[in-house]
Formats: sequence, C-alpha cells, structure tokens
Amino acid sequence: MATGPDPIDIHVGNRVRLRRMMTGMSQVKLANEVGLTFQQIQKYEKGANRICASRLFEFSQILDVPVEFFFQDTDVELTGSPSDGQQTDDAYSIHDFLNSHEGVELNRAFMEIKEPKVRRVVLDLMRSLID
Repeated sequence: MATGPDPIDIHVGNRVRLRRMMTGMSQVKLANEVGLTFQQIQKYEKGANRICASRLFEFSQILDVPVEFFFQDTDVELTGSPSDGQQTDDAYSIHDFLNSHEGVELNRAFMEIKEPKVRRVVLDLMRSLID
C-alpha cells in the first residue's frame, strides 16, 4: 500500500498554487474567499489534503480558469489512463521552475511585453547570458 500524498493530488495542488500566484493572490485571500484557513490552502497546494470536486470547482471560479486547468500537464489523461508520453526529467525541471515564485514573476513580466520584437530581444539576451 502506497504512503504519502497521491501524485495527482500533488499535481492538482501545484496547479492551484501556480494559478493563485499567476493572479497575484495570497494564500490568505484565497482562504478567505472559500472560508478556510491559509493553513488549509497550504495543505491543498502541497497535496497533503485532497481537494474535493466541489472545492476544486470553487477554486476554478475564484481563480478564473476551467476545472481542466488543474489537470493540465499531467501524465494521466482525464480518462484516468496513462498518456502515451511520459514527462522527461527536463520537463519536470521546467514545471518546477514555472511553479516557483521567480518563474511566475518572470512569465508575468514577459507576457506584459506587448511588442513581439522586444520579446525576441529579451529572449536573445537571456540566451546570451547562458553562454
């Protein structure tokens, strides 16, 4: 018998956290919106507590995303069967970065650049910093 949180619960919790951070909402504000404590939100986001369907629907409304958002980028289809392609270690590191505070901030700032040519210059600059 497996111990610890279910990987799907962890993934859904990570997606709640990602979306909350993308909107700039604090755990306290989200907790107040749904009538919970911020500690309960922390447990949901870590996957320690499973999010029931009605609560997930409530999160989707507050965070302005469809329920399916919370299941995106998982290696399990919504049908419950494993998908054909498994994520690589590289994909997991990208996912971890995108779920980090810096990743959310960087993506939010990048998306605020409206001019495609300026985006390209920023991307080229970032690539030059790697070399």
